[in-house]
Amino acid sequence: MQSSLMRRFSLVDVYLWAFRIMVLVVVIWGTFGTIMARRYPGEVWIDFVVFGLSQGSIYALIALGYTMVYGILRMINFAHGEVFMSGAYTGYFVAAAFGRSGYLDRNPVVSLLVVLAVAMITSTAIALLLERVAYRPLRRAPRLVPLIAAIGASFFLQYAFRGFFGSGFQAYPETQVLKGTWAIAGINILRTQAVVIVASVLMMLGLYAFVMRTKTGTAMRAVSEDREAAALMGINVDRAIVTAFAVGSSMAGAAGFLYAIVFKQVHFFMGFTPGIKAFTAAVLGGIGNIPGAMLGGLFLGLFESVGPILFLDGLGIVAPYQLKDVIAFTMLVMVLIFRPSGIMGERLEVKKA
Repeated sequence: MQSSLMRRFSLVDVYLWAFRIMVLVVVIWGTFGTIMARRYPGEVWIDFVVFGLSQGSIYALIALGYTMVYGILRMINFAHGEVFMSGAYTGYFVAAAFGRSGYLDRNPVVSLLVVLAVAMITSTAIALLLERVAYRPLRRAPRLVPLIAAIGASFFLQYAFRGFFGSGFQAYPETQVLKGTWAIAGINILRTQAVVIVASVLMMLGLYAFVMRTKTGTAMRAVSEDREAAALMGINVDRAIVTAFAVGSSMAGAAGFLYAIVFKQVHFFMGFTPGIKAFTAAVLGGIGNIPGAMLGGLFLGLFESVGPILFLDGLGIVAPYQLKDVIAFTMLVMVLIFRPSGIMGERLEVKKA
């Protein structure tokens, strides 16, 4: 009996279960302590949730690029954070020009749409250049080689932007139409956060409809399932891969613009942390799964916003919000322990001979 149990549960299994139980106890204890202390009124919790949704929406848009490229090439594009940065940074120069001329306040909707278009076009152009120069020649190389190339491309873009535009922070100009709050269902929400949430949801719905309802989207899904079989059926594999890069990077460019209007500054290193968080969101949702990336981004944003206060404040930890990154990545570890394929990870069928 004892030997049978030893075969079923290794030392690693015991350690993992102990870790799960420990984290669960800490979460329950901290949550109970925070709720019983009643330090934060309901309005503060609503602010946490709204901020988490806006931040998670940005993560979700960036995560779509990771998951689309992985789904079609089985490759992690670690330069995607810098693709996000390039769109926000380029959009800054257009927004600053509009701000100096006064056009930003005279025609705010047109100005913001132009800045958004410039950010998306720039990110798309850089991603397509990377795909053609750095990734396409390595498609049949061992999987570690394109990964190293992606890391190299990430550093190249970071320091190219630093060399061209300097290492300082650039302040995004503000427009009057996005200042203040809107009352939605009796809740005061910052206008920037409302715009980010609504715009992100619309773009994610549009992307999902494109992938699921169009011939190009069908071709992309076919290449994702089996590249060789799709080529035999007459699908242009190169075009499908380029389309995946273009669509994913345009979402990253849009995320860069939305990030800039919320946090109001850009710099050459701004793509690193959101890029890592978005990759975490893609893994949480199930990398390669588009709805999973969307859900993972929203889930991570909410958890990162609400989690530090809810879980750690009740434990008496000073300045718990400074540990939001610890909370976020601990959640990633827990999800990977309980469900390694992610929240909506794709099911892999066993191939028959």
